[in-house]
Amino acid sequence: MRSSSGVNGAGSNRVVGAVATPEPVPGGRRRSADRRLPPRARKPLVVLHVVASVSWLALMLCLLTLAVTALTTGDADRLRTAYRAMGMLGDALVLPLSLLTFLSGVALGLGTSWGLFRYYWVSTKFWLTLAAMAASVFALTARLHDAVRVVDAHPSGPIPAAALGFIRYNTVIVPAVALSLYLVNVILSVYKPWGRRRAAAAGARQGRIPGAGA
Repeated sequence: MRSSSGVNGAGSNRVVGAVATPEPVPGGRRRSADRRLPPRARKPLVVLHVVASVSWLALMLCLLTLAVTALTTGDADRLRTAYRAMGMLGDALVLPLSLLTFLSGVALGLGTSWGLFRYYWVSTKFWLTLAAMAASVFALTARLHDAVRVVDAHPSGPIPAAALGFIRYNTVIVPAVALSLYLVNVILSVYKPWGRRRAAAAGARQGRIPGAGA
């Protein structure tokens, strides 16, 4: 059932299906619940998200480089240096950068017309970022701590291969996976494939204003 109300001046609402939709205001602009963040707040948030994202990507690349060095070197001192550097970088940067990237991305989705689940590429980015954050915070930091404990237990001389076990491979695999996930996110951000989800598109055609998480 549709009901309508009269237009009482510029900026009044038309009610369609008991849901208010914005009427045009002077200058041809429309009020919209899609644009929650004003430019003054949105632009700094975009800058924060880009800086955090690039820093996280660079961190994964640095960790992967150090892990490959540790995997391929026959020098025990170089191996110790690589794992200790990885441990310091992981403790200082993995958690803050991953959380900042994820949370700033969520805030941008909720505060702009893109939403979190209105477009296939945005929702895919959301889940991939969440997976990369989980892999970084839980799997990667644990593997880095394991590697540091092993090299600290052998402060000089050669380190037996049995003591390292699968650590040398885990420290390569986890940052490689996180790096790959985030590279996919970069591609999605640039190409924006697949268009809008059907439910969101249908809601827009019916004149509804979908919620931020629709």
